Amino acid sequence: MAAYIIRRVFAAVLLLLVVSAVTFAIFFLVPRLGGQTVDQLATQYVGKDANPESIAAVKRNLGLDQPIILQYWDFIKAIVSGATYHFGPEASVCHAPCFGYSFKDHIEVWPELTQRIPVTFSLAIGAAVIWVISGVAIGVLSALKKGTFFDRLAMTVALAGVSLPIFFTGMLGLAVFTVQIPVWEDGINFVPFSENPGEWAWNLLIPWCSLAFLYSALYARLTRAGMLETMGEDYIRTARAKGLKESKVVTKHGLRAALTPIVTIFGMDFGLLLGGAVITEQVFSFQGMGAYAVQAVKDADLPIVMGVTLVAAFFIVFCNLLVDLVYAAIDPRVRYS
Repeated sequence: MAAYIIRRVFAAVLLLLVVSAVTFAIFFLVPRLGGQTVDQLATQYVGKDANPESIAAVKRNLGLDQPIILQYWDFIKAIVSGATYHFGPEASVCHAPCFGYSFKDHIEVWPELTQRIPVTFSLAIGAAVIWVISGVAIGVLSALKKGTFFDRLAMTVALAGVSLPIFFTGMLGLAVFTVQIPVWEDGINFVPFSENPGEWAWNLLIPWCSLAFLYSALYARLTRAGMLETMGEDYIRTARAKGLKESKVVTKHGLRAALTPIVTIFGMDFGLLLGGAVITEQVFSFQGMGAYAVQAVKDADLPIVMGVTLVAAFFIVFCNLLVDLVYAAIDPRVRYS
């Protein structure tokens, strides 16, 4: 087990390096291969109102006139140990971890991200709890009551949940509960958990439910399919023949085996949400990582886009690493060698 953990951690670090290399190539190498000059590339990082002095400063700070390998090394070194950017007699320090520096606004990307990560994390963790519990529970009940009215109704609602986009359910929730039934008369505003846990959960209830409706529908269908397949296995019949209670057969033997694909997709979904629930944050005007990335794209602020991409990739890789490590605890058939 220890050897497996070491291998998986090493593979995760290697994958993050690959992601950083690909991200760096998209922003620095591909434009040059497409015919852009160093001055044109530097202008993108300064903005439309760039002057020759600012362009020269960006070229010097990013090392755009150096070989691409040295540029990538400086890029990785800045993430680990920070970087210092010089603008004439002035100098700006990008402290480690330096995930980018906006040359337009002269601000570090990482401090801005740390202010927005709690918003995105709060949105993701609450919605994840709701969609996992509701989706798995409905899927198990539908599998045990296959062909009944409950099964057909649950799968119909699940199909609607998968089909309806989040911006529709989110706007519908806002229209109903802030206008038609003014439960949230003052609108929905994010309140940090550290300030008021009750207000934090209350203001996130509609975003949680809107986001969970989409995912729980998918998880219900996957759980139902997995349970139907698992409950027909030989070891399930053996467990019943040994006289085990049906509840124990379902939960201990059937559900644990059926949860393996659910845990796999949960790691990916949760990691993607931590990288920024773009549509949900836009609908509810939350200033999370997704909204930060969208604004950076509108402003063509490439260092911010790059920083959000790297942080989102880290969350996805980290969540999938955790999924690999908990496989054995969920399904006894999984063995690490």
